[in-house]
Amino acid sequence: MNVQDANRFSADLARVTVRDLPPTTRISLRVSPADAAAVAEAIGVALPRKVGDRAVSGGRSALCLGPDEWLLAAEEGEAASLTAALAEGAAGVPLSAVDVSDREITFALEGPAVLDLLATGCPRDLARMPVGSGARTVFDTAQFVLTREAEDRFHLTVWRSFAPHVRALLDISVREFAAGL
Repeated sequence: MNVQDANRFSADLARVTVRDLPPTTRISLRVSPADAAAVAEAIGVALPRKVGDRAVSGGRSALCLGPDEWLLAAEEGEAASLTAALAEGAAGVPLSAVDVSDREITFALEGPAVLDLLATGCPRDLARMPVGSGARTVFDTAQFVLTREAEDRFHLTVWRSFAPHVRALLDISVREFAAGL
């Protein structure tokens, strides 16, 4: 990399922002794929079948994390209405729905070099991740869920206990890139 490219790279990374997002309702949902349609109708958002695909309807989303596992997200305070919708609309359907809202914190990462920032700790080729999709992966040693919101914006959702570690690594990387290290 020549000096001009290095300076442009550093300037791009200096424009990457990492910020905390407000609390969100999150439900870890496990249900047989055969019963997914009934559950989706009850909660008002499709349950995608392909791992990594995400469906959004109104203020709710469902990210497929496994063949029978989804992460539901909604505005803060919607846990009770989601749970009620599951209890009423999917009555008789064997499922597990656990409110994990307090377990996780979400960071928004945005900027022209956000892929470079994430590459400092994530082994995946995130350039290939389509906008609107998501994945469970790792940053350094911490497991997290990453969703691609736009070409230059990701949401990184990590367990609260790992959040200070991940945030510190992200902040260090931004500073190092900005300093040209």
